[in-house]
Amino acid sequence: MSPDTLAQHHNPGHGHGHGHGHAHGDGAGHGTLKGYLTGFALAVILTAIPFWLVMGDVFANPQVTAFGIMALAVVQVIVHMVYFLHMNTRSEGGWTMLALIFTIVIVAITLSGSLWVMYHLNANMMPMPAHDMRGMP
Repeated sequence: MSPDTLAQHHNPGHGHGHGHGHAHGDGAGHGTLKGYLTGFALAVILTAIPFWLVMGDVFANPQVTAFGIMALAVVQVIVHMVYFLHMNTRSEGGWTMLALIFTIVIVAITLSGSLWVMYHLNANMMPMPAHDMRGMP
């Protein structure tokens, strides 16, 4: 390579995009200190509230407490995805959002199916009387 050609390849102002490690066109947000601090503050608050709900015995019904904790957990997952993973509908042409939706559908099917099977096993299993168990090994 001639010195002129070498200088042309290493000149950042020559107008050619050679991918210098900056992905500006993919739509993914770059994190800022303010964004990270906001995400951290929200994560701390969303962790402290369920702790307070349990330790303070705020609700008399444990199911209400459990549903509240689950709702706050979903919000915390969204906070982490937005502020720390920088997920949005524009990043990587929407494929990351499509993969996330697919994952949520698979997890929902798995969890609901497992709960359905466990509920029906519990409801449909008949207890064996003690006198029938004498012949069992």
